[in-house]
Amino acid sequence: MTGPIRKRREGGILEVTIDRPKANAIDLVTSRIMGEIFRDFRDDDTLRVAIVTGAGEKFFCPGWDLKAAAAGDAVDGDYGIGGFGGMQELRDLNKPIIAAVNGICCGGGLEIALSTDLILAAEHATFALPEIRSGTVADAASIKLPKRIPYHIAMDMLLTGRWLDAAEAHRWGFVNEILPADKLLDRAWELARLLESGPPLVYAAIKEVVRAAEGETFQTTMNRITRRQFPTVDVLYSSEDQLEGARAFAEKRDPVWKGR
Repeated sequence: MTGPIRKRREGGILEVTIDRPKANAIDLVTSRIMGEIFRDFRDDDTLRVAIVTGAGEKFFCPGWDLKAAAAGDAVDGDYGIGGFGGMQELRDLNKPIIAAVNGICCGGGLEIALSTDLILAAEHATFALPEIRSGTVADAASIKLPKRIPYHIAMDMLLTGRWLDAAEAHRWGFVNEILPADKLLDRAWELARLLESGPPLVYAAIKEVVRAAEGETFQTTMNRITRRQFPTVDVLYSSEDQLEGARAFAEKRDPVWKGR
């Protein structure tokens, strides 16, 4: 595929690569393309897992393309159906996404990574929120990061724009694994194949419940689960897969998930 985003599909796995030399920065057009890609991923029942990464060895994504902004792209312009980067505001995105961070990951690029479910990082990857230095707010990161890592570390990143290496990012818990650069995508695909083999209806329920729980009390969310008020939970509890899981356990065999 030509253009700023490359796609690769294998079975139920979709790999999405940001490819905008020199730094994989994202302008409005690229963001809208990413939104369409992740919308199609969400809506395609044959796709189970996505990987998002950057082209080259230096940059994952530095976020907003300031050169495009200087040329006329409005910071509050039309980012497309999924908001900036195509996924962080995409409704009902109930499938697992893995970020394979292959280099510099800052600003909106870090916000994209935070929108995924698992983050793998190359040993040389670095992370920052430098928006403070360009006179703007790291909006999605200001909402998400203090919920992901200790408050004072998140505020340090937001208020000073300082850089973290992969080891510190892992220590604070927003990176799952650190890999040699030449092993990063191999590990991402290994993990994606594991998730591809799992129960899609359960993944969907997990993601919907986790999203809701961020803004609700524990008991409110529990009540909604037990009353089957989450669409994904209601589908799961009435599904063939729910019965298959119980039968497979009783019969001491691997379950065969059908996604229905």
